[in-house]
Amino acid sequence: MGDVLAGIHATWEFEPDSVLIRFTRGNRGAPKLFQALGERRIPLEALESVTLSQGKRGTVVLHTVPRPGADPLMDAAAGQLKDGCDPYRLVLPAERETLAEYYADELRAVLPGPGHGPAGRYLVASSVAAPLQFKAYDGKATFDGDKVSFRWSWTGASSAKWKAGDQTYAVSELSGVEWRSPDVFDGYLRLLPRGADPAARPAQADQDPAAVVFGLGYGPVHESLPFAAAVLEAVRDATPVLPLAPAAPHDPAGVAERIRHLGELHSAGLVTDEEFRAKKAELLAEL
Repeated sequence: MGDVLAGIHATWEFEPDSVLIRFTRGNRGAPKLFQALGERRIPLEALESVTLSQGKRGTVVLHTVPRPGADPLMDAAAGQLKDGCDPYRLVLPAERETLAEYYADELRAVLPGPGHGPAGRYLVASSVAAPLQFKAYDGKATFDGDKVSFRWSWTGASSAKWKAGDQTYAVSELSGVEWRSPDVFDGYLRLLPRGADPAARPAQADQDPAAVVFGLGYGPVHESLPFAAAVLEAVRDATPVLPLAPAAPHDPAGVAERIRHLGELHSAGLVTDEEFRAKKAELLAEL
C-alpha cells in the first residue's frame, strides 16, 4: 500500500507486507507504553482481523487484532491491557473515518483471517531490546538477553526470598513468563522454570523466588511488560517454525469493490489523481 495514516498518538505506514507503527514521542497524553515501544513493524501475516468503530469524543478507532502466538508483547499481556494502551488501536479524528474505512478494507483484503490459526512462531519483534531492567517492590529485575536476575531489596522482600537468596535463571532453564498487570492489586512478574511442578510453586508471588511483585510506582506497565515480552521472545526463540499456509487467491469481485470504493474516495477529494491511478493499477494487477 505504501500510504501513511496519522492518528492522535501514532502513525501507521502501510507497506506491501507489513504495517509500520510509529508512536509519537513527547505527545501529551500518550500512554508511557507507547513511548517505550517507539515503533513496531507488524507483518500482515501476524494479523487476523481489523475493525473500525466509533471512539470517544469525536474519534474513530482502527483496530487490528494479532493472531495468537504472533506477538510476544500481546502474549505476555494476556488480555490485561486497557484499550488506551493497546498498540494495535489507532485513534483518529472522526473526519478521517472515510479514509480509515478505506484502509480497513485494504487490510481485510490481504489478511490471512481468523481461520488461519495461531502463528507457529513470533512474527513481531518485542520492540525493546536487552539489556533491560526495572525496579519491583521487593527487588530489581534485570535481563541481559541470556539470563534473568532478581536481586532482593532490604525493605520489600519476604523472608522466603531472603532465605533463597538472589536468583539468576538462564533463558534455557525457562518455559515461559507470567505477567500480572501492576494496575491490579497483586501484580507480579513470575518466571516459569522448565520442568517445574506447578503444584509445588508458592501460591503467592511474594513467597516465590522466581517472581517479583509490583506496587504503587513499582514495575509499571511500560517497564515490566516490555521486559516480560523480551524474556518470552528469548525463551521461545528456538520454537520450530511451522510452514505458513499459502495465501488465498484474490477474489475478482472483491477487487472490483475496492476499486469502486477507491473511486468514491477520489470523487470526494480524499485521494489525488496520481494516487487514484497508482492504486487502481495495483488493484488491477491482482486480477
